[in-house]
Amino acid sequence: MARANDEAADLIQELADLLSITGGDGFKIRAYEKAARAIAGHPDDISGMDLAGLRKIPAVGEAIAKKVLDYNATGTIRQVEDLRAQIPAGVRALTAIPTLGPKKALAVYEELGISSVPELAEAIKEGRLRGLKGFGAKTEDNILHGIDLMRQAGERVLIDVAADLAEEIVAALSPLAERCTHAGSLRRMRETIGDVDILAASTEPRPIMEAFTALPFVTDVIASGDKKTSIRTTRGLQVDLRVVPPESWGAALQYFTGSQGHNIRTREIAVRAGLKLSEYGLFSAESGELIVSETEEEVYERLGLPWVPPTLREDGGEIEAALKNELPRLVTAQDLRGDLHSHTDLTDGVATLEEMVAAAAERGLEYYAITDHAPNLFMQRMTDEKMLAQREQVRELQAKYPDLTLLHGTELNIDPDGEVDWDADFLAGFDVCVASVHSAFTQSQAEMTRRFVRACENPHVHVIGHPTARLIGKRSPVDADWDEVFRAAARTGTALEVDSFPDRLDLPADLIRRARRLGVKFSIDTDAHALGHHRNIRYGVGTAQRGWLTPDDVINTWPLDRLRAFLRKRS
Repeated sequence: MARANDEAADLIQELADLLSITGGDGFKIRAYEKAARAIAGHPDDISGMDLAGLRKIPAVGEAIAKKVLDYNATGTIRQVEDLRAQIPAGVRALTAIPTLGPKKALAVYEELGISSVPELAEAIKEGRLRGLKGFGAKTEDNILHGIDLMRQAGERVLIDVAADLAEEIVAALSPLAERCTHAGSLRRMRETIGDVDILAASTEPRPIMEAFTALPFVTDVIASGDKKTSIRTTRGLQVDLRVVPPESWGAALQYFTGSQGHNIRTREIAVRAGLKLSEYGLFSAESGELIVSETEEEVYERLGLPWVPPTLREDGGEIEAALKNELPRLVTAQDLRGDLHSHTDLTDGVATLEEMVAAAAERGLEYYAITDHAPNLFMQRMTDEKMLAQREQVRELQAKYPDLTLLHGTELNIDPDGEVDWDADFLAGFDVCVASVHSAFTQSQAEMTRRFVRACENPHVHVIGHPTARLIGKRSPVDADWDEVFRAAARTGTALEVDSFPDRLDLPADLIRRARRLGVKFSIDTDAHALGHHRNIRYGVGTAQRGWLTPDDVINTWPLDRLRAFLRKRS
């Protein structure tokens, strides 16, 4: 996606946030939020579009399209600038705290003159918020937790931001190098990325380094040399480029992929075998003679190991499994036959039913579920009539896509007591039901555990969507006895989702491994709300791989007949 889409979407989202602070109309705020998602998810570059072109983007009406034209012409939106001038910078800074809403941010500024995160944390410790209306002990705990979340995020970014940047750099440098790719934590598909590592192979590093530092988004050159150059970009990320001789490619890729723990283990194996492993190759410790270095496979083979997938290289048991030749055959995006969670503009999606189905067909899927929100998520304004009308539209659309089986489903809301929208008779009409927590995130562990177990025990619930309900850097996972939840899911034949949204990646990899050991099955889904979100599937697959999932663990790798049998046995 072009950076212009992201920048314009960020400004439209900021406009919604600023209007929330000033008490703007709720309907207009939601319209801006939906438009921001649509612009960010639009596959084409908006920078060269005219008014008519912008209005073709779902959820972008004439007024918002004119704001985007303003951005295209000036690099900003005048209404955003005007509102920034009206709202103190300190209030805007406080709204960055995930758990502090705009109204409370304005209240602490106006009542106590607090205009920074450190001031707010200190005021809470001193008990100065207790006198403010709507601020109690629970509120203070939530705010402090939000401050911790924000500080933990630091300068790290979500994986999609790092991936987009890395791919742009690799595309720019590849014509100058024999080989070029990203390495480090991004290659291992970590949830958040601190620095981006790029590796290139060439006998002439200087032209590559010069092209690297001349990229248009470079703000600072931190260090420059023939072997390593580091830059900082307009996106705030540091990028390190290393250029190695082509014959050292495999050893360098293994070394700079990491993780540190994995590399320590491989070096220990080398030492015990009388070898020395570095980024330049695997050498004889006694003679210094180079043994292998050109490919990763050669390096691992000489160490007595099969090639270890990058997503497993965390010193989490992969070395022991490799030594026993027990590494799993990890699930890949090519294994996925279907997607069981997606949305259209009937609720909070920004593309039409037919557009989303066309995107699924383009992915080469064999089956695809449309799962718009159910009525208990009140702001989506779902009704029985709307859902039944959509079901008919799905059936009519099926004739146009004979190679893609369309499933009509819904994303239900798991209420605080574990109940879901609609009665059993209505639910029986769906092909697949995803059920998710969308509210009451702060229940006790016991309450949350009972809530999930009850949802799993509902015979019409097939998949628990984004189970921990976390938003990375914004909202912590809900508190549950996960092993008890996993046992309930395994017992009832309820799949747990691996949601591919970059700010969710939920279930996280560590919980995936625990659930798998207890016999749980999984569904890797996009939860797509826009056409561009279909590309997020790679992040869900990467998270599933980090959780050691095989194709057989994932229900949407199965043939449709097997999937239908899994769904039927619970009804």
